[in-house]
Amino acid sequence: MSKNPDRYEFYSKREFRERELAEPKPLGSMCNNLCPLFRCARNALVLSTKVVKGYTQKVAMCRLTGDQCIGYRCQFAYCDRRALLPSGNCAFTVKFKDGEEFFSELEKEELELASRSKLVKKFSKKDMFLE
Repeated sequence: MSKNPDRYEFYSKREFRERELAEPKPLGSMCNNLCPLFRCARNALVLSTKVVKGYTQKVAMCRLTGDQCIGYRCQFAYCDRRALLPSGNCAFTVKFKDGEEFFSELEKEELELASRSKLVKKFSKKDMFLE
């Protein structure tokens, strides 16, 4: 290493750069093993390129089996953001119910239970007198 002051012209000072957040890349609603959030617990996932009919494609390979990665069906597969569902769907693509819809459904069920309990009380007393 030389202590030449002219050398600093070629190398700018390193600035702090924030790491870009990885975005999920599902295929439809299913989890994709080429997604940057998809991981292998055994650290056996390797991304490589494969030539198919003259075109190059990215392929996920497994070092344990030496074959292509089977994705969510592997027992060592997981997602960094915990978005891998047991069915293989990505939780970022699944639409969950809104809070308002959920509470309105709860209110309907509570009304049905209240009316049922009144009927049960009314008719259960009549049955007791018959016996």
